[in-house]
Amino acid sequence: MKIIITGSLGHISKPLVNILVQKKYSVTVISSKAERQKAIEAAGATAAIGSMEDANFLTATFKGADIVYVMEAVGAHNFFDKNFDIMAAIDRIVNSYKEAIQQSGVKRVIHLSSIGAHTDKGNGMLAFHYNAEKILQQLPNDGTIKFMRPVGFYYNMFAFIPTIKTQNCIVSNYGGDEKEPWVSPLDIAKTIAEEIEKPFTGREIRYIASDEVSPNEVATILGKAIGKPGLKWQVIPDEQFMNGLLAAGMNTQAARGLTEMNAGRRNGVVYEDYYRNKPLLGNIKLVDFAKEFGAGYNQQ
Repeated sequence: MKIIITGSLGHISKPLVNILVQKKYSVTVISSKAERQKAIEAAGATAAIGSMEDANFLTATFKGADIVYVMEAVGAHNFFDKNFDIMAAIDRIVNSYKEAIQQSGVKRVIHLSSIGAHTDKGNGMLAFHYNAEKILQQLPNDGTIKFMRPVGFYYNMFAFIPTIKTQNCIVSNYGGDEKEPWVSPLDIAKTIAEEIEKPFTGREIRYIASDEVSPNEVATILGKAIGKPGLKWQVIPDEQFMNGLLAAGMNTQAARGLTEMNAGRRNGVVYEDYYRNKPLLGNIKLVDFAKEFGAGYNQQ
């Protein structure tokens, strides 16, 4: 079976490639960076170097594939570019995927979406996942698509480190004792690998989560891992949170999107469809990730 993987050797794509190569599949990895070619080949895959916005390149790469795994990424550094339109950039990438899938004749697609993709209201930045799913839904019905909707990634917690170091607490515009789901990229990769080997029928959605913990529990677990057992999660107003992001240099669209996303976590909008279709939890718990967090904390 020939499988195309987008996302270079990122947090999800790298472990996914390792699983698929071990299963003796023919794997091609798309990367926009030529310097990644050696690492891709060392992992046992074929490298295809080009842009996710180049539909002609994608079409040529997708041709003959049994399954294509597509995901969108723009790089966190773009959040700090005052002229960068994140929503428009994602739309360009997804439209390139759509054209390439249709022109190449691929009939089985796995798309990395997200929690919150069920709506374009009240979910802030996550609305681009809603848009992406709608674009891919326009593909002809003779093709099949599996929409993977993971929850918040553990590694996003590394963003807590600056305020822990400067203010001795985690600071956000939501918090408390209400549990929310988190996920490890390793559990996401494992789930996608499972879906590759299952039948494809129409349009399917699958949520992916590893653990459910409250913000206050997050503070306790991470605090223990970094030698700060009294670490607290402090909740601040939306306006103060957004102003802090702007002061750090984030562009207005990104700052507003992240603030609204967190407000959607606080009021339940982001998680409403997840709880209607709650998955079995994966194997990697927050206490496991906390060891990685502790190492990262000590390196900064």
